[in-house]
Amino acid sequence: MWGDGEQTRSFCLVDDCVEGVLRLMASDYEKPLNIGSDEMVSMNQLQALACSFRPDKGEKIKIHHIDGPEGVRGRNSCNVRIKEILGWAPGIDLKTGLAITYKWIAEQCDKKRAEGVDVEKEYCASKVVAQTTESLDKMETQPEEEK
Repeated sequence: MWGDGEQTRSFCLVDDCVEGVLRLMASDYEKPLNIGSDEMVSMNQLQALACSFRPDKGEKIKIHHIDGPEGVRGRNSCNVRIKEILGWAPGIDLKTGLAITYKWIAEQCDKKRAEGVDVEKEYCASKVVAQTTESLDKMETQPEEEK
């Protein structure tokens, strides 16, 4: 994990996000409006929560704090205006939303395993890549099938 893990964020389940966008589109409000959760957690807390869904495996996952971009120290949605304008705010808390997401991902992994895919090898690695203006320029000039 980049940084010390104490940087904070809020997360919004896509169902709530879509609901908010639909409500905003149906309204006559024409200014920017935050659609997000106001439940703020540190990245360390997020990791612990995510691992809690598989206690048999989650406790084996250790956090390695590394130097790297961690963005602003804290970021969170303020939902005062959305409640005033739309009379609504996202209602699915992080634990519930993450449980829904975890279950869906686990089901997708089980389907892939049934097809003979080595899920751990295929999907359980990450790679840090650098984006440059040169690589972006190259993407813009490549034919679609080469991208």
